Amino acid sequence: MIEVEVEVGDWTDAIDDVEAVVERAAAAALGDREGGIVILLTDDETVRDLNDRFRRKNRPTNVLSFPAADMPGANPQPLGDIVLAYGVCVTEAEEQSKTLRNHLTHLVVHGVLHLLGRDHEVDAEAEAMEGEERVILASLGVSDPYTLPHDD
Repeated sequence: MIEVEVEVGDWTDAIDDVEAVVERAAAAALGDREGGIVILLTDDETVRDLNDRFRRKNRPTNVLSFPAADMPGANPQPLGDIVLAYGVCVTEAEEQSKTLRNHLTHLVVHGVLHLLGRDHEVDAEAEAMEGEERVILASLGVSDPYTLPHDD
């Protein structure tokens, strides 16, 4: 089960059918894995506050993932929550010459992979996670997010 909550109207103003874009990306990243995910599309200040409270980093970031604790008896088990900051995502998309739709798709895939236990703290993990992201994004028609236009 994938639930998308749009807290800030900028998301719906910028991307037609933003909920469908997010659901499609999350479903692709989940593959055949079952589990509940809540994805919140919000603003920089909300993400800054969460980042400060839970990671002790007093700044907004593009995406945060919060894995859920096991809930005995829940079917499917919740996997966790993902929160995305509109302003940070827009700025990054512009700086990287990407559409906001494709950048959002990438960040949702990235967040879901974190909920599934992937990480990028060490180089080998980062390479594996980026490779998995590339495969999932290609299946969605999104080009490699790690290749900048000047890299072609």
